[in-house]
Amino acid sequence: MNTFSNAFRAEVVRMARKELKPELQGMRKAITGHRSEIAALKREVKALTSQLKATQRQINRTDAPKTKAPTEDVNLKKSRQIHFNAQALIDKRAALGLTQKQMALLLDASSLSVYKWETGQVHPRAAQLERIAGALKLGKREAVARLNQQ
Repeated sequence: MNTFSNAFRAEVVRMARKELKPELQGMRKAITGHRSEIAALKREVKALTSQLKATQRQINRTDAPKTKAPTEDVNLKKSRQIHFNAQALIDKRAALGLTQKQMALLLDASSLSVYKWETGQVHPRAAQLERIAGALKLGKREAVARLNQQ
């Protein structure tokens, strides 16, 4: 009796698997499709989140000067009015006949900083903007005199 029940049970399991196989295949395909859709939606959400953050940063940058207190330092106001132009710095350095190293000495900065300002890789800080504005107003004799003093 034991052998018959084992054989009967095995046959029932085999028939059940045979009946369920087509249904399981359809479900597996659907699951695979759902997983790929979920992955695509995750990528889209990530892209939209980064766009949102970038937009918020832009909004914060434009709103920040408006929300500052009116009791700001006078030097900060001056530095905000100075607009840096890399080409103007290059042209002035050429007009004065100075190397980047000499211009760096004149501006009390490193030659690497002058190089990066001129190539547009870096924007000078407020304190440097004031020095650059002063250097752009110098004549050749005055610039040479200042370099000789140092």
